[in-house]
Amino acid sequence: MNYQKILAVIEPELEQQKSLSRAVDIAAITKGTVTALLTIYDFSYEMTSMLSTDERENIRNAVINERTDWLVKLVDEHYKDAAITIDVKIIWHNRPYESIIYEVIEQSYDLIVKGTQQHDTFQSVIFTPTDWHIMRKAPVPVLLVKDHDWPQNGHVLAAVNVGVDVIEHQSLNNEITRQAKYFANLLDANLHLVNSFSGTPANIVIEIPEFNPSHYDDMAKNHHQEYMREHASTHNIEEAFCHVEQGLPEDIIPKYAKQLDAELVVLGTVGRVGISAALIGNTAEHVIDKLNCDVLAIKPEGFQCPLTK
Repeated sequence: MNYQKILAVIEPELEQQKSLSRAVDIAAITKGTVTALLTIYDFSYEMTSMLSTDERENIRNAVINERTDWLVKLVDEHYKDAAITIDVKIIWHNRPYESIIYEVIEQSYDLIVKGTQQHDTFQSVIFTPTDWHIMRKAPVPVLLVKDHDWPQNGHVLAAVNVGVDVIEHQSLNNEITRQAKYFANLLDANLHLVNSFSGTPANIVIEIPEFNPSHYDDMAKNHHQEYMREHASTHNIEEAFCHVEQGLPEDIIPKYAKQLDAELVVLGTVGRVGISAALIGNTAEHVIDKLNCDVLAIKPEGFQCPLTK
């Protein structure tokens, strides 16, 4: 993998365009190009039915020209010395996530980079509906960034779910780890793997009094540790950087991200129907919602964007 075409989503309401900054940093290393994309729409435009078609078109063009001038100026001011190509594109669309995904499909981008919003009171990251739509539906990896540096010798955390003999599931684990390894090399960072597993089901303890939950939990941990060693060995990752712990993914993954002060967490956001215990749907979103660092959301092999169906 090599991110050559990167799409940075611009949000004028944010003071700093951290998506553009991060995209430029990545492209500088991969020798790729960046497109700064701004989706705009003025809802008052829909209330001008009394105007002629030409007058409505003039209003739309005036708004587009104003935002284009603003974005060109922003790029020139902050990135005039960048040794990469940065293009500017403005799209008029009332659903930002759709315009972003269609642009990715039509222009064959390799990566979407989008900034997250910071909650002033709680110092946590806020994910907007546009963020969630892009993570669920975009056909390429989505990097959600917060406002911080990526220091060398930092930590990248790959959230895998080993221990299940399902080919599609193993394929997703491998893709998550490959992507995480790529970014770890890119950032000269340490790569860690984390895997959570469920403890004894409460109904078994209640229904079978002689059942030994401690023995069950030990067996489950050994099982997942063995699979983790096998997975790590395949990707040449030392056992010291592998973490297996009992608990829910939405608790264990953020715990290790905080403990390691990880710069980036890589995880899978969509799985195919029938993959048991996969990190999909609401589970992934609960995990992401608790992370206070950059997140790279990966789709499984064969994922089909719902906007193309």
